[in-house]
Amino acid sequence: MCLLVVAWFSHPRYRLVVAGNRDEFHDRPTAPLGWWSDLPGVLAGRDLRANGTWMGVARGDRFGIVTNFRNAEAPAPVESPSRGQLVPRFLSVDREPAAFLEELRATADRFAGFNLLLGDASSLHYYSNATRQPPRALPPGIYGLSNHQLDEPWPKLVRTRQRFAAELVRDDPAPETLFDVLADRAPAADGLSATGLPADLERALSAPFVRHERYGTRCSTLAFVAHDGRTRVHERRFDAAGAQTGSSRFEFRGGSQ
Repeated sequence: MCLLVVAWFSHPRYRLVVAGNRDEFHDRPTAPLGWWSDLPGVLAGRDLRANGTWMGVARGDRFGIVTNFRNAEAPAPVESPSRGQLVPRFLSVDREPAAFLEELRATADRFAGFNLLLGDASSLHYYSNATRQPPRALPPGIYGLSNHQLDEPWPKLVRTRQRFAAELVRDDPAPETLFDVLADRAPAADGLSATGLPADLERALSAPFVRHERYGTRCSTLAFVAHDGRTRVHERRFDAAGAQTGSSRFEFRGGSQ
């Protein structure tokens, strides 16, 4: 993921609502949202180059999301493992989020910079190896995350979070409206992030939905987890021109597919 907003125990019907865009190079092979045959019970899209994912949910009320921490002036460790492996690793083990993250801290410096949100039925935790702060549990609230620290006030994140929060006043937020929030292609007028990239690229990346000839928004994803555990996940996929090329929808409750 490169842009996401999360409502945690902030809606009368849903304990978790997630809306996010995954930005990636257009030539990077990707499998659409689906159940993983090699990790039963895991539902996620898949990066076919490193076999990881950016966001996934699993039976047993577990979910995970990872974003890259963008800092062009901080080179990645030599032969660093894929950050996309972190989410399926969590989803495939029977560990509480807090315990998993504490264990991860011992080897986190092997990875390039990342942000990680991990949760289960009762807790949501945030950790970034780029800030060197310990993992922390998040109280109920609405959060935004892009390619910097949690709730960093980048214009696209502020704008998306405000529109997302406004939709959550509905008894049942409409997927179509949330997809419209994620489809915002307007770059920031000012207040560009300063992550070491050229100014023209920073501006292109300042839109919630990124369009660029080599890199851009590949998919938009929504996840709704009701208080009774019923889960719905929607995905829309896009080409380099920003045109929709496909969609998927899955629903399951508790331990069933």
